[in-house]
Amino acid sequence: MKKAKRALLGRSLKPVRIACINHADETIDSGMMGKLTAALQKCYDEHFLPVWGYPVDLYVTRKPKQTDWQLVYFDDASDKNMLGRHELTYHGQPISKIFVKALGDEPVSVAASHELFEMVLDPMANLWADKDRNTQYAYEVCDAVEEDAFLVNGFSMSNFVYPSWFEPIKHPRGTRFDHNGTLKAPFSMTEGGYVIMKVKGRKVIKAFGSPAKRRRFNAEDRRGHRSEFRDPNGKHHQGRRAAKKQR
Repeated sequence: MKKAKRALLGRSLKPVRIACINHADETIDSGMMGKLTAALQKCYDEHFLPVWGYPVDLYVTRKPKQTDWQLVYFDDASDKNMLGRHELTYHGQPISKIFVKALGDEPVSVAASHELFEMVLDPMANLWADKDRNTQYAYEVCDAVEEDAFLVNGFSMSNFVYPSWFEPIKHPRGTRFDHNGTLKAPFSMTEGGYVIMKVKGRKVIKAFGSPAKRRRFNAEDRRGHRSEFRDPNGKHHQGRRAAKKQR
């Protein structure tokens, strides 16, 4: 299994503590929160970590430490605790948000693992991979396969791409480009996936795996999603840092 330690040069191998905070009081109870967090940790340790090589320590709390990264659950984007649409905490640490009611039929575990994986690999949501001289792809590891999943402890978890997916070279036969083994080439996507591209260093566009995926995507409430910060016209609030401390 291919590791991407070259993509993590300069990072400490000490686990990053990620506070899992539940503000989705109408949709997730404390028992469910504990089971979900345990499943996410197992999924990360057994599936994501061996590929990407960056350890994390997830724990449930309502009082995160200043140095914690955060994975926060809300019922919807109008929650009073959301503190605007930012992907940095009050103390300048990375944060990802899951809006449970907006998920529809998508399991919350799929959305949570998606946000967790992508936050870890690109904490500031500002990295791009070159495909050629004119095209860059956002360093998002779940978008291209985001409607595919696998099971951990009975929870569905998001499929994710491998380092080879970001490498526009000829790969040996049998190279794996995603965890489920669905994709066959770098920068490809499933029918249920999408990608964010930057063209000629300026224009940011989205491409979809199918017309049906485009329709589903356009019907989503994208407020608060980290990926929206990549697009100058994205659905985000001006500024990247929370304006006040989270309660």
